[in-house]
Amino acid sequence: MNRADRAAADFILKANSQAGKTTSASSNDLPDYSKYILSSRQKAASLFAGGLLIWGIGFLFFHSVYLALLLILAAGYTPRIVSGFLLERRRRMLGIQFKQMLYSLSSSLAAGRSVENGFREAIKDLQFLYPDSRTDMIKELSIICARLEYGQPIEEALQDFSRRARHEDIANFADVFSACKRTGGDLVEVIRRTSTLIGEKMEMSMELGVVLAQKKLESNLLLAAPIFFLAFMNLSSPDYMEPLYSGAGLLISGIALLLFGVCFWLIWKIMNIRV
Repeated sequence: MNRADRAAADFILKANSQAGKTTSASSNDLPDYSKYILSSRQKAASLFAGGLLIWGIGFLFFHSVYLALLLILAAGYTPRIVSGFLLERRRRMLGIQFKQMLYSLSSSLAAGRSVENGFREAIKDLQFLYPDSRTDMIKELSIICARLEYGQPIEEALQDFSRRARHEDIANFADVFSACKRTGGDLVEVIRRTSTLIGEKMEMSMELGVVLAQKKLESNLLLAAPIFFLAFMNLSSPDYMEPLYSGAGLLISGIALLLFGVCFWLIWKIMNIRV
Protein backbone atom coordinates (compact mmCIF):
# COMPACT_ATOMS: atom_id res chain seq x y z
CA MET A 1 0.00 0.00 0.00
CA ASN A 2 1.52 3.33 -1.07
CA ARG A 3 1.52 6.53 0.97
CA ALA A 4 -1.60 7.91 -0.71
CA ASP A 5 -3.55 4.73 -0.03
CA ARG A 6 -2.30 4.79 3.54
CA ALA A 7 -3.52 8.38 3.91
CA ALA A 8 -6.94 7.41 2.59
CA ALA A 9 -7.10 4.44 4.96
CA ASP A 10 -6.03 6.65 7.88
CA PHE A 11 -8.88 9.02 7.04
CA ILE A 12 -11.37 6.15 7.14
CA LEU A 13 -9.89 4.97 10.46
CA LYS A 14 -10.28 8.46 11.91
CA ALA A 15 -13.88 8.72 10.68
CA ASN A 16 -14.73 5.30 12.11
CA SER A 17 -13.14 6.22 15.44
CA GLN A 18 -15.28 9.36 15.62
CA ALA A 19 -18.33 7.21 14.91
CA GLY A 20 -17.40 4.85 17.76
CA LYS A 21 -16.07 2.03 15.55
CA THR A 22 -12.70 0.28 15.72
CA THR A 23 -10.99 -1.12 12.63
CA SER A 24 -7.56 -1.55 11.16
CA ALA A 25 -6.23 1.05 8.77
CA SER A 26 -5.94 -0.77 5.46
CA SER A 27 -6.95 -0.19 1.89
CA ASN A 28 -9.83 -2.61 2.44
CA ASP A 29 -11.44 0.02 4.68
CA LEU A 30 -12.18 2.21 1.65
CA PRO A 31 -15.91 2.13 0.82
CA ASP A 32 -17.09 -0.34 -1.82
CA TYR A 33 -20.34 0.84 -3.39
CA SER A 34 -21.01 -2.42 -5.23
CA LYS A 35 -22.19 -4.15 -2.06
CA TYR A 36 -23.87 -3.28 1.23
CA ILE A 37 -22.90 -5.22 4.35
CA LEU A 38 -25.57 -5.18 7.04
CA SER A 39 -24.56 -4.71 10.64
CA SER A 40 -25.40 -7.42 13.17
CA ARG A 41 -28.29 -5.32 14.47
CA GLN A 42 -29.66 -4.78 10.96
CA LYS A 43 -29.43 -8.49 10.17
CA ALA A 44 -31.20 -9.41 13.40
CA ALA A 45 -33.92 -6.81 12.82
CA SER A 46 -34.52 -7.91 9.22
CA LEU A 47 -34.63 -11.59 10.21
CA PHE A 48 -37.06 -10.88 13.04
CA ALA A 49 -39.34 -8.67 10.93
CA GLY A 50 -39.25 -11.07 7.98
CA GLY A 51 -39.82 -14.10 10.18
CA LEU A 52 -42.75 -12.46 11.97
CA LEU A 53 -44.37 -11.42 8.69
CA ILE A 54 -43.92 -14.84 7.08
CA TRP A 55 -45.17 -16.61 10.20
CA GLY A 56 -48.27 -14.40 10.23
CA ILE A 57 -49.00 -15.13 6.57
CA GLY A 58 -48.41 -18.86 7.11
CA PHE A 59 -50.72 -18.96 10.11
CA LEU A 60 -53.36 -17.07 8.13
CA PHE A 61 -53.24 -19.70 5.37
CA PHE A 62 -52.96 -22.84 7.53
CA HIS A 63 -54.17 -21.94 11.06
CA SER A 64 -51.33 -24.18 12.27
CA VAL A 65 -48.51 -22.88 14.42
CA TYR A 66 -46.17 -25.69 13.35
CA LEU A 67 -46.76 -25.33 9.61
CA ALA A 68 -46.31 -21.58 9.95
CA LEU A 69 -43.02 -22.13 11.79
CA LEU A 70 -41.73 -24.20 8.87
CA LEU A 71 -42.24 -21.23 6.58
CA ILE A 72 -39.99 -19.05 8.75
CA LEU A 73 -37.02 -20.66 6.98
CA ALA A 74 -37.83 -18.38 4.05
CA ALA A 75 -36.96 -15.41 6.28
CA GLY A 76 -33.30 -16.23 5.63
CA TYR A 77 -33.62 -14.29 2.37
CA THR A 78 -34.82 -11.15 4.15
CA PRO A 79 -31.33 -9.72 4.87
CA ARG A 80 -30.45 -10.09 1.17
CA ILE A 81 -33.58 -8.14 0.17
CA VAL A 82 -32.92 -5.44 2.77
CA SER A 83 -29.26 -5.22 1.75
CA GLY A 84 -30.23 -4.80 -1.91
CA PHE A 85 -32.72 -2.07 -1.05
CA LEU A 86 -30.21 -0.15 1.09
CA LEU A 87 -27.50 -0.55 -1.55
CA GLU A 88 -29.74 0.85 -4.28
CA ARG A 89 -30.70 3.79 -2.05
CA ARG A 90 -27.05 4.47 -1.22
CA ARG A 91 -26.00 4.40 -4.88
CA ARG A 92 -28.88 6.69 -5.85
CA MET A 93 -27.89 9.20 -3.17
CA LEU A 94 -24.24 8.97 -4.23
CA GLY A 95 -25.25 9.90 -7.78
CA ILE A 96 -27.23 12.92 -6.56
CA GLN A 97 -24.37 14.07 -4.32
CA PHE A 98 -21.90 13.60 -7.18
CA LYS A 99 -23.99 15.84 -9.42
CA GLN A 100 -24.07 18.53 -6.72
CA MET A 101 -20.30 18.19 -6.32
CA LEU A 102 -19.83 18.77 -10.05
CA TYR A 103 -21.87 21.97 -9.91
CA SER A 104 -19.72 23.21 -7.03
CA LEU A 105 -16.49 22.21 -8.79
CA SER A 106 -17.59 23.89 -12.02
CA SER A 107 -18.34 27.13 -10.15
CA SER A 108 -14.97 27.05 -8.38
CA LEU A 109 -13.03 26.53 -11.61
CA ALA A 110 -15.01 29.27 -13.35
CA ALA A 111 -14.05 31.59 -10.47
CA GLY A 112 -10.35 30.93 -11.15
CA ARG A 113 -9.55 28.37 -8.45
CA SER A 114 -7.24 25.46 -9.14
CA VAL A 115 -8.64 21.96 -9.50
CA GLU A 116 -7.25 20.91 -6.12
CA ASN A 117 -8.78 23.91 -4.35
CA GLY A 118 -12.00 23.31 -6.25
CA PHE A 119 -12.31 19.85 -4.68
CA ARG A 120 -11.59 21.27 -1.23
CA GLU A 121 -14.22 23.96 -1.75
CA ALA A 122 -16.72 21.32 -2.87
CA ILE A 123 -16.42 19.69 0.57
CA LYS A 124 -17.52 22.94 2.22
CA ASP A 125 -20.41 23.36 -0.21
CA LEU A 126 -21.67 19.83 0.37
CA GLN A 127 -21.42 20.27 4.13
CA PHE A 128 -24.05 23.00 3.88
CA LEU A 129 -26.40 20.52 2.20
CA TYR A 130 -25.39 17.47 4.24
CA PRO A 131 -24.29 18.36 7.80
CA ASP A 132 -23.45 14.70 8.53
CA SER A 133 -19.71 14.26 7.97
CA ARG A 134 -20.29 10.56 7.17
CA THR A 135 -22.08 11.48 3.93
CA ASP A 136 -20.53 9.32 1.20
CA MET A 137 -19.56 12.11 -1.21
CA ILE A 138 -18.02 14.22 1.57
CA LYS A 139 -15.97 11.21 2.68
CA GLU A 140 -14.83 10.55 -0.88
CA LEU A 141 -13.82 14.17 -1.44
CA SER A 142 -11.88 14.08 1.83
CA ILE A 143 -10.13 10.89 0.69
CA ILE A 144 -9.23 12.53 -2.64
CA CYS A 145 -7.84 15.58 -0.84
CA ALA A 146 -5.85 13.34 1.52
CA ARG A 147 -4.33 11.58 -1.49
CA LEU A 148 -3.44 14.95 -3.01
CA GLU A 149 -1.60 15.92 0.18
CA TYR A 150 0.63 12.87 -0.34
CA GLY A 151 1.37 13.81 -3.93
CA GLN A 152 -0.86 11.37 -5.77
CA PRO A 153 -2.17 12.74 -9.10
CA ILE A 154 -5.80 13.74 -8.88
CA GLU A 155 -6.76 11.64 -11.90
CA GLU A 156 -5.50 8.50 -10.11
CA ALA A 157 -7.56 9.38 -7.04
CA LEU A 158 -10.64 9.84 -9.23
CA GLN A 159 -10.03 6.56 -11.04
CA ASP A 160 -9.81 4.75 -7.68
CA PHE A 161 -13.11 6.32 -6.62
CA SER A 162 -14.62 5.29 -9.96
CA ARG A 163 -13.50 1.67 -9.52
CA ARG A 164 -15.05 1.46 -6.08
CA ALA A 165 -18.25 3.32 -6.99
CA ARG A 166 -18.95 1.35 -10.19
CA HIS A 167 -21.30 4.15 -11.18
CA GLU A 168 -21.65 5.01 -14.85
CA ASP A 169 -21.67 8.79 -14.40
CA ILE A 170 -18.66 8.76 -12.06
CA ALA A 171 -16.74 6.45 -14.40
CA ASN A 172 -17.46 8.70 -17.39
CA PHE A 173 -16.36 11.80 -15.50
CA ALA A 174 -13.15 10.15 -14.27
CA ASP A 175 -12.27 9.02 -17.81
CA VAL A 176 -13.01 12.44 -19.34
CA PHE A 177 -11.12 14.22 -16.55
CA SER A 178 -8.06 11.98 -16.98
CA ALA A 179 -8.05 12.46 -20.76
CA CYS A 180 -8.44 16.21 -20.34
CA LYS A 181 -5.50 16.38 -17.91
CA ARG A 182 -3.29 14.39 -20.29
CA THR A 183 -4.16 16.42 -23.39
CA GLY A 184 -4.40 19.82 -21.70
CA GLY A 185 -8.08 20.40 -22.50
CA ASP A 186 -10.33 23.09 -21.07
CA LEU A 187 -11.29 21.63 -17.68
CA VAL A 188 -13.82 24.36 -16.94
CA GLU A 189 -15.79 23.67 -20.11
CA VAL A 190 -15.47 19.90 -19.76
CA ILE A 191 -16.75 19.87 -16.17
CA ARG A 192 -19.54 22.33 -17.02
CA ARG A 193 -20.76 20.22 -19.93
CA THR A 194 -20.38 16.99 -17.95
CA SER A 195 -22.38 18.34 -15.00
CA THR A 196 -25.10 19.57 -17.37
CA LEU A 197 -25.37 16.21 -19.14
CA ILE A 198 -25.40 14.26 -15.88
CA GLY A 199 -28.02 16.63 -14.46
CA GLU A 200 -30.29 16.13 -17.48
CA LYS A 201 -29.83 12.37 -17.29
CA MET A 202 -30.71 12.32 -13.59
CA GLU A 203 -33.80 14.46 -14.13
CA MET A 204 -35.01 11.97 -16.73
CA SER A 205 -34.23 9.09 -14.37
CA MET A 206 -36.20 10.78 -11.59
CA GLU A 207 -39.21 11.20 -13.88
CA LEU A 208 -39.05 7.52 -14.80
CA GLY A 209 -38.60 6.70 -11.12
CA VAL A 210 -41.84 8.48 -10.24
CA VAL A 211 -43.76 6.44 -12.81
CA LEU A 212 -42.09 3.25 -11.61
CA ALA A 213 -42.89 4.09 -7.97
CA GLN A 214 -46.58 4.37 -8.87
CA LYS A 215 -46.49 0.95 -10.52
CA LYS A 216 -44.69 -0.51 -7.50
CA LEU A 217 -47.39 0.87 -5.21
CA GLU A 218 -50.08 -0.69 -7.40
CA SER A 219 -48.28 -4.04 -7.39
CA ASN A 220 -47.88 -3.94 -3.60
CA LEU A 221 -51.59 -3.23 -3.20
CA LEU A 222 -52.42 -6.17 -5.47
CA LEU A 223 -50.15 -8.42 -3.40
CA ALA A 224 -51.69 -7.24 -0.14
CA ALA A 225 -55.29 -7.68 -1.36
CA PRO A 226 -55.44 -11.51 -0.95
CA ILE A 227 -53.95 -11.29 2.54
CA PHE A 228 -56.45 -8.68 3.71
CA PHE A 229 -59.33 -10.55 2.06
CA LEU A 230 -58.34 -13.80 3.76
CA ALA A 231 -58.00 -12.04 7.13
CA PHE A 232 -61.40 -10.37 6.65
CA MET A 233 -63.07 -13.70 5.84
CA ASN A 234 -61.49 -15.35 8.88
CA LEU A 235 -62.75 -12.59 11.15
CA SER A 236 -66.21 -12.19 9.66
CA SER A 237 -67.06 -15.82 8.74
CA PRO A 238 -64.76 -18.26 10.56
CA ASP A 239 -67.20 -21.17 10.11
CA TYR A 240 -67.27 -20.63 6.36
CA MET A 241 -63.45 -20.78 6.19
CA GLU A 242 -63.10 -23.80 8.51
CA PRO A 243 -62.93 -26.45 5.70
CA LEU A 244 -59.76 -24.81 4.37
CA TYR A 245 -57.85 -25.73 7.54
CA SER A 246 -58.41 -29.47 7.62
CA GLY A 247 -58.01 -32.40 5.23
CA ALA A 248 -57.87 -31.49 1.56
CA GLY A 249 -58.35 -27.84 2.49
CA LEU A 250 -54.76 -27.69 3.76
CA LEU A 251 -53.53 -28.89 0.36
CA ILE A 252 -55.57 -26.20 -1.38
CA SER A 253 -54.24 -23.58 1.05
CA GLY A 254 -50.68 -24.78 0.40
CA ILE A 255 -51.12 -24.51 -3.38
CA ALA A 256 -52.66 -21.05 -2.98
CA LEU A 257 -49.72 -19.93 -0.81
CA LEU A 258 -47.25 -21.34 -3.34
CA LEU A 259 -48.95 -19.43 -6.17
CA PHE A 260 -48.93 -16.31 -4.01
CA GLY A 261 -45.18 -16.72 -3.46
CA VAL A 262 -44.58 -17.17 -7.21
CA CYS A 263 -46.61 -14.02 -7.94
CA PHE A 264 -44.60 -12.10 -5.34
CA TRP A 265 -41.31 -13.25 -6.91
CA LEU A 266 -42.44 -12.40 -10.45
CA ILE A 267 -43.69 -8.94 -9.49
CA TRP A 268 -40.51 -8.24 -7.52
CA LYS A 269 -38.35 -9.22 -10.51
CA ILE A 270 -40.44 -7.16 -12.94
CA MET A 271 -40.50 -4.07 -10.72
CA ASN A 272 -36.79 -4.29 -9.84
CA ILE A 273 -35.77 -2.08 -12.76
CA ARG A 274 -32.86 0.35 -12.55
CA VAL A 275 -33.54 3.79 -13.99
